[in-house]
Amino acid sequence: KVLWTVLVTMLGYASSLPVGEDALCTAEELAKYRIIFTGKWSQTSFPKQYPLYRPPAQWSSLLGVTHSSDYSMWKKNEYASNGVRDFAEKGEAWALMKEIEEAGEKIQSVHGIFSAPAISSGTGHTSTELEVHPRHPLVSFVVRIVPSPDWFVGIDSLNLCEGDHWMDEVSVDLFPYDAGTDSGFTFSSPNFATIPQDIVTEITCSSPSHPANSFYYPKLKILPPIAQVTMVKLKKSQLGLSAPFINLPAKSNEIIDTVS
Repeated sequence: KVLWTVLVTMLGYASSLPVGEDALCTAEELAKYRIIFTGKWSQTSFPKQYPLYRPPAQWSSLLGVTHSSDYSMWKKNEYASNGVRDFAEKGEAWALMKEIEEAGEKIQSVHGIFSAPAISSGTGHTSTELEVHPRHPLVSFVVRIVPSPDWFVGIDSLNLCEGDHWMDEVSVDLFPYDAGTDSGFTFSSPNFATIPQDIVTEITCSSPSHPANSFYYPKLKILPPIAQVTMVKLKKSQLGLSAPFINLPAKSNEIIDTVS
């Protein structure tokens, strides 16, 4: 009777525990995706203080990971790790890669790391492939905005699994984030460490509310997306072949504002 009581108590406790984001994924063993990052940072879209030289507007390489809900690369309203700080400020990936590898070794929360080449202008495409697993169906990545104090775009824990199947295609508009580690207001601000460190926040047309902010457009309700990411599931016949051509629709990204 005592053992039965203990067992019932334990089962009741287990049923009350929170279910992870990826706990109910019953899809096929694994899936591969082509991920296409599209920069939409043009002088027409974002005319204020648009970087034309030393260096001109561009994007760093993309660094991402497929993982379970036990791991987090970065989260809005939380403190950035040392690895994310180094990547957002300087584009250095070694510390972040070490953090990812350590998480994978300790709690087996990481399935794989993926990367895509940098884009040498504010607009353009870069792509690579990634693999997800039912126990690791989440995708996160970061791309540094160059030049900037500590600004980046990315995705935090996007789940590509829907019950018993993988999503065929998903597109997400991306907006700028501040890593909370440098207090510069403009694209070309000198290094000015934020002490104490602040949390990761989304940069909007009105926040930070300061005229010096490079993204400050008080006449707008929201900023247009500065980038976009599309993930397309590869069919078995495409595995091991060259990247398929993805015809991404052209979307206007122009904003109407005056520059003093």
